[in-house]
Amino acid sequence: MDIDDLDYRVRAQSGCIPPQLVARLLELGRSDAVESWAGRGEWFCAREWARLLAGDGRPAEALEVLAPYPAAGWWPAAEARAELLEASGRSDEAIALVRPHAQDGERPALGFLARLLSRHGRAEEAFTLLRPHIGDWSLAEAFVDIAGTIGRDEEAAELLVRRIEDTPRCCDSPSCDGRRKVEPFNAVGLLATIRERQGRVDDAVALLRTRESTSVNNRDQLADLLARHGRIEELRAYAATDHHGHATQRLAELLEERGDVEGAVAAYRQAADPAAGDPNAAYALAQFLVRHGRGDEAIEVMRAQTDARPYEDWILHTFADLCLDQGRAQDGLAHLDDLKARRGGEEEWELFWMRLPLIAAAAGVDEAVEHARAHPEGGTWYAVAHVAWLLARSGRTEEVVAVLDRNEPAHRRDLAGHLIDLGRIDDAVALLRQHDPRPPALRTGTWHDEPPF
Repeated sequence: MDIDDLDYRVRAQSGCIPPQLVARLLELGRSDAVESWAGRGEWFCAREWARLLAGDGRPAEALEVLAPYPAAGWWPAAEARAELLEASGRSDEAIALVRPHAQDGERPALGFLARLLSRHGRAEEAFTLLRPHIGDWSLAEAFVDIAGTIGRDEEAAELLVRRIEDTPRCCDSPSCDGRRKVEPFNAVGLLATIRERQGRVDDAVALLRTRESTSVNNRDQLADLLARHGRIEELRAYAATDHHGHATQRLAELLEERGDVEGAVAAYRQAADPAAGDPNAAYALAQFLVRHGRGDEAIEVMRAQTDARPYEDWILHTFADLCLDQGRAQDGLAHLDDLKARRGGEEEWELFWMRLPLIAAAAGVDEAVEHARAHPEGGTWYAVAHVAWLLARSGRTEEVVAVLDRNEPAHRRDLAGHLIDLGRIDDAVALLRQHDPRPPALRTGTWHDEPPF
């Protein structure tokens, strides 16, 4: 087994049966195909088949399915096998399996081992294991979590304080404004987590106000902290200055939780005003209004954004989708026509294809397909993919298969999925196993397979 090649195929999901199509096979009742390909080098089939066996009370068979992969020294397989061992009460074996990977310096393995140790009464050992690695953001996060379980919060806090205070300014230029590149990047946030856990909420709030990066993965820790402790006026004031919009989102969520729907709408509207320059808040407001049965208002919110930003495709797509969902396809098309006229009558594909579902809803799928093919870019691979999508939405799977090009790499996965739907599993797998050559390495450093990237 060529582990480097396997690792690339799995990461790129190229030349293999990807997890989405493994799930499709199972949904269609074709567990026999998943079992067969699990024994023929298809990792995602092997992983899912092992999970099914374990869930069916057959842990020994599940472990046997995965056995060839960890034996080759591949971390993702070792992790999956360790999870099965732990679930079947064999935690010591799981620890023994993972430890060599951690000792080899594999960052994900180190974090996995520490949390595994902590779950099985060896949190002190896990704390000691992670202590030298506090400069890594994910290991620091695990370290702080484990510190809380064994009453060593203050010791962890001291380490974080030292890292924060010992970090010099980025440079001596006045433009730096005292900024520092603290490692790990989440040190201030983790220290605030400890202070909140210790009941020192004011200290946690003060710390979070010093952050360089305020939002991670579309959440704002300060906004969440203020909401948790009911400090709504502070949250309202913070939302008024937060340009990311995540504090506004948390304020609206809190007001909604308290039954104040109109207050939540008002919070969103203030940030969503086109003049305020935050289309993300407008999008959040539109989603909120739809959730509360106010779809026409949501359309108007996004219509105002399209008028302010007639070239931003994601805003136009959101508007078009809202019109479609609210049964107002003709209104959506009329407004898109107005915007097209304002742009001088030109409409590249990226701005055109949002019309297709609206045309299909108003005049039928065949009319939409005809419009798509008449567009100057109608013969491109991406236009063909949209035509196939239209046909698939109307259940015309045989036509989809005829339209998509099996020699076009960008079509392979979609085409394979439709072949599976038609029961042509061998054809689908043959298509998926066509392997694009591995490109030369363009980057160095640790691979991150979870956010923030």
